[in-house]
Amino acid sequence: MPVPTPSARRDDAADVSRDPAGPAVPSARRRVALDPNAPLPDRATAEAYVASVCFKHGPPRLVGTELEWLVRHVDDPARPLDPAVLARALGPHAPDTLTLSAAAAVDPVNALARDPASGPPLPRVAPLALPAGGTLTVEPGGQVEIASPPLPGVGALIRGVHTDVAALRTLLANEGLAPVPRASDPLRPPRRLLQVPRYAAMEAAFDRIGPHGRTMMCSTTAVQVCVDAGEGEDVAARWAALHELAPVLLAAFANSPVVHGRRTGWKSSRWAAWMALDPQRTSPPAELGDDPAREYARRALDTRLLCLRRDDDPDTSWAAPDVTFAEWIDGRLDTPPTRSDLDYHLTTLFPPVRPQGHLEVRYLDEQPGDEWVVPLVVVAALLHDPRTVERARAAAEPAADRWTAAARHGLADRVIRRAAGDVFSQALRTLAGPDFDDVDPDVRELVDRVVTERILRGRCPADEPLDDAETRLRPDPDADPPDVDDLPSSGRRTLLGGERP
Repeated sequence: MPVPTPSARRDDAADVSRDPAGPAVPSARRRVALDPNAPLPDRATAEAYVASVCFKHGPPRLVGTELEWLVRHVDDPARPLDPAVLARALGPHAPDTLTLSAAAAVDPVNALARDPASGPPLPRVAPLALPAGGTLTVEPGGQVEIASPPLPGVGALIRGVHTDVAALRTLLANEGLAPVPRASDPLRPPRRLLQVPRYAAMEAAFDRIGPHGRTMMCSTTAVQVCVDAGEGEDVAARWAALHELAPVLLAAFANSPVVHGRRTGWKSSRWAAWMALDPQRTSPPAELGDDPAREYARRALDTRLLCLRRDDDPDTSWAAPDVTFAEWIDGRLDTPPTRSDLDYHLTTLFPPVRPQGHLEVRYLDEQPGDEWVVPLVVVAALLHDPRTVERARAAAEPAADRWTAAARHGLADRVIRRAAGDVFSQALRTLAGPDFDDVDPDVRELVDRVVTERILRGRCPADEPLDDAETRLRPDPDADPPDVDDLPSSGRRTLLGGERP
């Protein structure tokens, strides 16, 4: 959802109260001013701030989406993407990170001098929005992303995003480019196109853990669904529901069986990469308690720094020392962190559901064609109201902890498939109600067809032959995996070779 950063969505003060038995928690009774450029006084204040900006309470009204696609050359899908061609295709919609990186490929010295992260910013023209108001961004490997405005109706949201998607496809086609129908790059190795300090530091940090960071950064895409957090006790229920539904939804929409020229044996190789990447930063919560804001705040401060901004020194790497944000507050680095540093740190956390005032669902693979509407509509339906959320959680409960089985086997896992039948049947019933009258008939028909003809039959997009280019790849090393229980947590080795990540 294209919302401002936490620092821009609120004023420079956080409402907190102090609990002598623990850190500060959100409240309307006491106000603590947090100057964005002043050092954070202590961990309790930092936790209170994170809790207040990451979980915005209010009636659940809005829904939004962020859609990502890998991009390739139509005449040669295995050819590396040329950043200059992509920048030319996007034209006035292209973000600075792409135009500067494309220029750097031709003239590195002069392009670096224009890097917006280096020295005083130069006057620039903001990229144009797409026809329906969506904004275009580009990910490190050249993936393009449309971020929609948040809207109160799912039907209106889909109509607007359809308009922007059509415009994007036209822009790409004009330069001989096309979106990839998978959520992972089936043919090309990971290659970072965006030459900016943040991504260089991220790449270096993930390389120290293993090879999966480059795969995630440069070779995967998602459908992200953004919903309001809710209010009162419903916040914890909605937060829990989005995690408990995850294995069912992940399995049903798994669409990345091929990566870097080979079949991996995983239905969602994308999510396998995320699980193996940096568990402290990317894994589901260790617990789903009654106070998700406090729990997430603790997690955020206990996560290591991924990169350290050095805006005042363009020649210095953004590589971060091996410390958590809490340790930074405690004096492990020479310069104490500010609220602005904390805001930036929050952008480097990538859990499966990320709270950013609203709740951003990140575990869904990008879908082929226009099928991105299906997970969007289904998530909106399952979180429609408190009673629907309660029923959805009950339906998903038998499979709620089967994240690995979902990514590995998809709906071939018997427990997940049974739960999926209940979850998606409930979603269809909710969509048939009057509160979803704004959803167009063709969208309803598509959702019904995907659910009844594929999901309820135990299949996901990874089971379908979407792309002729994939026929040239080596056979799946573990074709037609048997129905098995979730894999044990021990014996973790490497990713994408049949092992547990």
